[in-house]
Amino acid sequence: MIRNPLSIEPDIARAATLPGTFYRDPALWEAARERVFARAWQLVGHASEVKTPGQVKPVTLLPGLLDEPIVLVRDEEDCLHALSNVCTHRGALVCEGETLAKNLRCRYHGRRFGLDGRFLSMPEFDGAQDFPRPEDSLPKLPLEEWRGFLFTCIGRPAMPFAEWAGELETRAGFLPVDSAVFDASRSRDYAVGAHWALYCDNYLEGFHIPYVHPALTSALDYGAYRTELQAYSSTQVGVAIPGEDAFEPPAGHPDHGARIGGFYVFLFPNTMFNVYPWGISVNVVKPVAPGRTKVSFLSYVWDAARLDVGAGAALDRVEREDEAVVESVFKGVSSRLYTRGRFSPRREEGVHHFHRLLAEALG
Repeated sequence: MIRNPLSIEPDIARAATLPGTFYRDPALWEAARERVFARAWQLVGHASEVKTPGQVKPVTLLPGLLDEPIVLVRDEEDCLHALSNVCTHRGALVCEGETLAKNLRCRYHGRRFGLDGRFLSMPEFDGAQDFPRPEDSLPKLPLEEWRGFLFTCIGRPAMPFAEWAGELETRAGFLPVDSAVFDASRSRDYAVGAHWALYCDNYLEGFHIPYVHPALTSALDYGAYRTELQAYSSTQVGVAIPGEDAFEPPAGHPDHGARIGGFYVFLFPNTMFNVYPWGISVNVVKPVAPGRTKVSFLSYVWDAARLDVGAGAALDRVEREDEAVVESVFKGVSSRLYTRGRFSPRREEGVHHFHRLLAEALG
């Protein structure tokens, strides 16, 4: 039996990391497109973007990787839908801009669809046999919501949504997430010259914090920093240093009694919810090429007075510090002399978990 070269030993004390070839092999990068990302839940928007019946918003899912045109629609019955944005006649885009509409009409040949994707009509098709068929309607994608955040998947999901995203409610459910407002001034995209998974590797451990992030080190208690694993996610718990801004979870919460500076919830394979006293910074890692990644920072604020204090302050600086070290690591793992590393059993549980999920998906 041939051993999967990407396989990861389950025992972290004995395990080695993914090989350096993983980060520089174009074939593995391509394989991840279908085996990892096409079957994973992806953040596709927020309910506030389509809050009026008849509102339609086209979205491209993971540009540069999946490039899947979809459209978010709220129908006249006030139900949300995620639909393919590709006309079932000749493949033109059905919706090319945000609008209010009673139905969807392809501008190429006039095919019309209901706001739920159902085929309605098509000119000049008299005499067409066995028409319309079910496949003449727009394909409907699964759509799930957590506190206004919308998620979809273009293939059959590799994991149940409730199991994938359940940790968000466990950790942040007591906070006023529903009242958070998107802040465009504190949201931006970052271009990172490194493999997408290296960016995730870096996010998934607090090991580097004292070495890379001096400001963050002064806000979080490194000795109390810990990682907890779930089936398809992991959570890093950042306990605030005395005097730093924090929230105090209520009775029944896993962290009741602690002063929390931040929760860092990673949802496999590329979505991060960073929960601070001021609100949530959502980071979406978007692969572009084996050595190029775009990371979108999306800020949702419920207490603007706390934006510039504690662990959630100076996020741009923290991001730039992470970029610099991740780009350096990408140069290193691209070396012909690098093979595999080892994990710190105490500090790199999240990275080990991530590598196991990747190896399983690709193997």
